[in-house]
Amino acid sequence: MPRGGAGSDDRPDPLGPDQEDRVRAVLALAGVPQAELQDGVQQIRLRLLERAANGQEPPRDVSAWSAVVASNLAMDWHRSRSRQQRLGERLAALRQDPAGGTGAEDSRVLSLTVAEGLDELTDGQRQVVVLRFYADLQVGRIAEELGIPEGTVKSRLHKAVRVLRTRLHEEEVV
Repeated sequence: MPRGGAGSDDRPDPLGPDQEDRVRAVLALAGVPQAELQDGVQQIRLRLLERAANGQEPPRDVSAWSAVVASNLAMDWHRSRSRQQRLGERLAALRQDPAGGTGAEDSRVLSLTVAEGLDELTDGQRQVVVLRFYADLQVGRIAEELGIPEGTVKSRLHKAVRVLRTRLHEEEVV
């Protein structure tokens, strides 16, 4: 994506295309609507530029740092949503009839069930699941980036996977 216009200089984009795709994916997986993904990417890009402007060292691993920040942005987005809107979305999902579908319909049902399962997780569980299974960060790296012990990451992952597995079996998706 080319950068330019007023106020631009010769510095390269601090968020490369691969990191930008990863940020979009982490945000989407965490439930941020498609229409708001670009805003999340821009917020992360802005934070990188602010770090540089304030004389801070760039993150050691921009990809991991941006995945963690994207996960935090997604949690903030979830917190800012009103309870009434989330309730309305859940009711609409319950009204859909998933029975009898095949192929793309099965995929849609699986995606919806996983999304609903992610919504049931605590913020901490959702964050480590997204960082581990989508951003593909190792447990030690997640612990380092979040500033929590590895045991806490493992515990949150274990509980989250158990909740998701139970949900998938209850819905008879797998």
